[in-house]
Amino acid sequence: MTQVDATALRRAIPEVVGILVRRGADFASAEDAVQAALVRALERSDLELVRDIRAWLVTVAWRVFLDQVRSDAARTARQERHAAEPESGPVPQRDDTLALYFLCTHPVLTSASAIALTLRAVAGLTTRQIADAFLVPEATMAQRISRAKQRLVGIPLDQPGDLSRVLRVLYVVFNEGYSGEIDLAAEAIRVTRQLAALTDEPEARGLLALMLLSHARRPARVIDGRLVPLAEQDRTLWDVDAITEGVEILQVTLARDRLGQYQAQAAIAALHADPPTAAETDWVQIVEWYDELLALGDSPIIRLGRAVAIAEADGPRAGLAALHSVNEDVPRYYAALAYLHERVGEVDAAAVEYAEAARRATSTLEQHYLLRQAERLRASQDLR
Repeated sequence: MTQVDATALRRAIPEVVGILVRRGADFASAEDAVQAALVRALERSDLELVRDIRAWLVTVAWRVFLDQVRSDAARTARQERHAAEPESGPVPQRDDTLALYFLCTHPVLTSASAIALTLRAVAGLTTRQIADAFLVPEATMAQRISRAKQRLVGIPLDQPGDLSRVLRVLYVVFNEGYSGEIDLAAEAIRVTRQLAALTDEPEARGLLALMLLSHARRPARVIDGRLVPLAEQDRTLWDVDAITEGVEILQVTLARDRLGQYQAQAAIAALHADPPTAAETDWVQIVEWYDELLALGDSPIIRLGRAVAIAEADGPRAGLAALHSVNEDVPRYYAALAYLHERVGEVDAAAVEYAEAARRATSTLEQHYLLRQAERLRASQDLR
């Protein structure tokens, strides 16, 4: 099957789940049936001959569901009624996708469970694909998804939900990046684009803009297995189309004057993406956007980014002063401290801090980069 076919399949999954629920299936059974239909579709070599993927999935998933309930003597009268319905032909046009987003990120679920269930029921990934992406055994991921669905028993599909929770889950998925055969960042963009079309909430579009602007830099972020910091990246490798789209979405969204944290973060990303060289970055405006972020909600991560931006706008000593308000346990604190100490000429301290930052790094790529910085400074001291 081509990638286009696979994407079209996954795009139809949440709507098909909603159709089965409206026909009388409970969410857990509907999701299982649709997942089985998805697996069958992925195994077909002639899927391109199917004219209506959505209708095909509904037909196959409904048959799977009926096979399940026919073996259950206690099936409900409602299921009996729907069992007599035709298994093919026109399907309802009602789209329950937004309701499914809310259900999969319901407050009764942990963050890990919400992420896994969203990837399966909304993004349409298989359990194996999700397990591979998070580097856990397929059986472990299957248990996590099963427990999540059990916690949702009795919660109706059309219950109002919290869009901010949905956005947080999608942002976490995006930041997982790439692992296994599935590009989670690309999937997060696809699903967020779908969400932005379903709701009038500016923050959904702000998150989409942020994802596009960040993802556009990915081709230049790792070269020959080595992490390349933003200031040193080859900007000719950046995805210009993604940047253009992200900026356009952001401009339209900001014009609505309903600022949120994702819009503000996207504005910072746009300011990094705009100039042809890192030296031409408008750091003063970036500091102003960090101030907007702090006004929306104080966070040590935001204060850390603001301190680095202040260092670029007003000098490293000003950045160090701003960094005093950040706790050393904040991720990348020591990396920022090392960078600023190197900028003011305190090379010995910077080398020690780069090594400490490497010890605390959460990824191998980042750890290796920080160790190289520490070694570089130590070597420069030895030459004196």
